[in-house]
Amino acid sequence: MFRKIVRPQLALLLALLAGQALAQEGFIAPMDTPAMPSALALEAPLTALARAGTRLVAAGQRGHVLYSDDGKAWSQAQVPSSSDLTALSFPSAHQGWAVGHEGVVLHSRDGGQTWSKQLDGRQIAALLIRHYGNPANPDEPQAQRLKQDAELFAAQGADKPLLDVWFEDERNGFVIGAFNLILRTEDGGKHWVPWLDRVDNPRSMHLYSLRPAQGTLFMVGEQGLVLELDRVSQRFERRALPYEGTLFGVLGDAGLVLVYGLRGNVWRSLDGGTRWSKVDTGIDAGITGGTVADDGSLVLVSQAGQVLRSTDRGASFRRVKVDRLAPNFAVAPTSGGAVALAGLGGVRVQDLQWNKNLGEP
Repeated sequence: MFRKIVRPQLALLLALLAGQALAQEGFIAPMDTPAMPSALALEAPLTALARAGTRLVAAGQRGHVLYSDDGKAWSQAQVPSSSDLTALSFPSAHQGWAVGHEGVVLHSRDGGQTWSKQLDGRQIAALLIRHYGNPANPDEPQAQRLKQDAELFAAQGADKPLLDVWFEDERNGFVIGAFNLILRTEDGGKHWVPWLDRVDNPRSMHLYSLRPAQGTLFMVGEQGLVLELDRVSQRFERRALPYEGTLFGVLGDAGLVLVYGLRGNVWRSLDGGTRWSKVDTGIDAGITGGTVADDGSLVLVSQAGQVLRSTDRGASFRRVKVDRLAPNFAVAPTSGGAVALAGLGGVRVQDLQWNKNLGEP
């Protein structure tokens, strides 16, 4: 059942998962332990980055969340959990969500300054058993598989890594994670409904990212997995991609879907995932994050520190000049037209000038 979660930034976090199996008398799980204030929090690996209005919010190891209104001075947030965090989503300037290991879902009402826990792995296990444990048609193969998956999740305890979160507005959102784990809320996280049976993913591939594109949602994961939400049937249906490597992210707009992942791979579709063309990025490092800058250009970042920019809606990318190559795990637009990069050594702001040393105009 266990497969390696290959998203590059998560390699830094896997030690926690092994440690959870060593629980002894007196052990308090990270999800039950508040994140400790630390002057070194900004220098620790940060794996998630989002914009809340004009504010930047970053998150990472040990439940650390930091926020800045100018990209220079950072403050540490109050967080009720020290589980490693993997993703952030702010549908408005004030309301935001964070997810991470041990199935932790956190919610902020004040732009990331303070957080409360909405969900954890123990509650997810109970949700799955309640939802799939007594199927109406127990002899139906999918029902049997979902029941077995729910029982296995429960047997594993709280160890349920969530790898991404996306909220359409302050009420409607998804969290996704390892082994096809996906939950949906329509009331801002007060209640969650498992959606494992609504995803065309029979091999339970890890789900890494979901974002809006072409009027719906696209989701990507292991082994070239691309899924599109059919809003009528309320199911994620698979879209064929001529690539079988792991995908870490997806970007899009009303007419574009762009997926990216291992070895510099980027694939582009203008027809909702029916046909795909490979985009030459000029790099072979894993692409770990992407965003749309305020000027509409698309920006991708890699685990090797490269920053790529497209001004033709993903048809081509050029290297951006960077002062220092350092692994990037996440990227978000700043209100000043640049982008913020999160990775090893905290957050830095990067302008989007072309790298003339590589022959760019």
